Amino acid sequence: MFLFQTIAKRRVAILACSLLFLAGGLLTACSPDKLSFKGVDLTGADYAKGFSLPDQHGQLRTLKDFAGNVVVVFFGFTQCPDVCPTSLQELVEVKRLLGKEGDRLQAVFITLDPERDTPELLKAYMANFDPSFVALHPSPEQLVAVAKDFKIYYKKVDGKTATSYTLDHSAGSYTFDGLGRLRLYNRYGSGSAAMASDVALLLKSK
Repeated sequence: MFLFQTIAKRRVAILACSLLFLAGGLLTACSPDKLSFKGVDLTGADYAKGFSLPDQHGQLRTLKDFAGNVVVVFFGFTQCPDVCPTSLQELVEVKRLLGKEGDRLQAVFITLDPERDTPELLKAYMANFDPSFVALHPSPEQLVAVAKDFKIYYKKVDGKTATSYTLDHSAGSYTFDGLGRLRLYNRYGSGSAAMASDVALLLKSK
C-alpha cells in the first residue's frame, strides 16, 4: 500500500512539474522577444499605449495603421529651434542607414502646439524632412490626455508677444514594434546609429 502511494505521489509531482514547464513555455512564446537594445528597454510597460488622433491631412490615425512597421513617436512643435529638427533629421538618417528596410520605419510627430501648428503648417514641416513622416494634430484636450499617457512633460514659456511663446518639453522618443507594442525609450542625442541598430533588431524579431 505504501509503495502505491509513493508511486502516485511521484506521478502527481511529475505531472505538476510538466504543467509548470508547459505554462512557462507558453508565457515565453507569448511575450515579446528579449533583445539587447541600445535604447532603454520598455517592453511590457503599462503606459504609452497608443493614440487615436488626426494627422496633417485630417485622417484619423492609430498604431494599427502602421502594423508591420517599427514606429517611432516624437513630441515637439514646428517652431522648436533645435531639439525637434535635430530629432527628425536623425530619423531621416536612421532610414538611410537601414537601406531597403528603411521603408518599414514610420516616424510619427505629435505636436505640442496645436494652436500654432495648423495642419497646413505640419504638412510643410514634415515635407522638409521626409514625405512619409506623419504629423498628428490633437485638440488641446486630446493633447493633455496623450501627453499624460506617454509621460511627456511640456510647458509654455511666454515670449514678448502672445504668439511668440516657446515650449519646454521632453526630448526623447518612443519606439513600437510591428505589432504595436511599446519596446523602447530613445534618449535625445543617443545618435542615429544606435537607433538604426535597435530598429533593425525589431524588424528581424517576431
